Amino acid sequence: MRVSNDPGGPAAAPRRSGRAAPLSWPAVVLWLVGITAALAITGVVLSRETGLAPFLVFLPTLISGRGTVRQTAVASAWATLVIAGSLIRSPLGTPAANASVLVFAVALNGLSVAQAARRVLREGEITRLRSAAAALQRQILRPFPLTTGELTVHGLYEPVEEDSLVGGDVYEVVATPYGSRAFIADVQGKGLPAISTAFSVLSSFREAALAEPTLGGVVAALEESVLRHNSFAVQTGEEERFVTAFVLGVGAETKVQAINCGHIPPYLIDEERTGRVPLGEASVPLGLASLSGEPRPVKWFDFPYGSTLLLCTDGVTEARNPAGAFYPLEERVASWKGVPAEDIAPTVRHELQEYTRGRLADDTALLILHRKAATSATTESSNPAEDPQR
Repeated sequence: MRVSNDPGGPAAAPRRSGRAAPLSWPAVVLWLVGITAALAITGVVLSRETGLAPFLVFLPTLISGRGTVRQTAVASAWATLVIAGSLIRSPLGTPAANASVLVFAVALNGLSVAQAARRVLREGEITRLRSAAAALQRQILRPFPLTTGELTVHGLYEPVEEDSLVGGDVYEVVATPYGSRAFIADVQGKGLPAISTAFSVLSSFREAALAEPTLGGVVAALEESVLRHNSFAVQTGEEERFVTAFVLGVGAETKVQAINCGHIPPYLIDEERTGRVPLGEASVPLGLASLSGEPRPVKWFDFPYGSTLLLCTDGVTEARNPAGAFYPLEERVASWKGVPAEDIAPTVRHELQEYTRGRLADDTALLILHRKAATSATTESSNPAEDPQR
């Protein structure tokens, strides 16, 4: 398989920090001077200048939520000095009352600085963790486009880098002696344990896709991989996880085979027909085969030459707008009939960013599989990916 370094691949996907941008010094100064001036004017108008004290004492606490430790310390010193000046100019009834206000201000400001220090330290640790997880994902998942004898595959992969929200979405496309085999999966849960499970299943697919002559054999190998990983997870105190997956086998014929393990069904984009591929009810996810008394069936459907198949994870279908409505993927697919395959993934990414206002809550994985036009070699060969269960 030839793989080129497309800028749309995971290696070049833009990173999302998952937190608000820190305050700039001009913003901090504006807050300090602006709020102080507003309270001072209000105090003069109302003849209650000491009203500054109960308001300014909380200003450093507000800044500590987004500012640096130095910015919080400056805000604390400013608030303490202004409160002290206000009390000197217009003292309270007793010296004890003045002292109590100052002591409270100093104590609360000190806590604000400590809070900012803890937050900055925690954000640094989270950033390093996210960076390590994202770097690992970029090394394991290959960049688009991917090319086999039957397919040209474009796509999109963007992990959510926000605390433990990073998930276990994986994909792969492999050229095998039995035709092209594609795989997309989503592990239950979030965080590094989910990534570990995802990489285990991905490695198993890469091996089984080349070794197993039938698609059912590939899925059986994936099931065993999840069960082994869950067994090890229990020994180390982690939770067992299941994996939704969609496995596709494409040979020389226009009829292709698929096994859906609890995953989102594919969408076909073709001149004659566009929409969800009717595959019936999905089988149980990987890791839960014991709950079903029957083997996972192999389904067959038409994937014409020159058409495009869209596979995705629930980061696409469950993306929400500010009103809470889901992204209408099925409606949008119909509008992409004339869009070149290489432009569909950027189109989806742009639409998701606009629809969610840039606040995606889950990993986004998308495969755009374009079926190459038939060649003489293709039409003369038999379908090596044919499953005995046909």
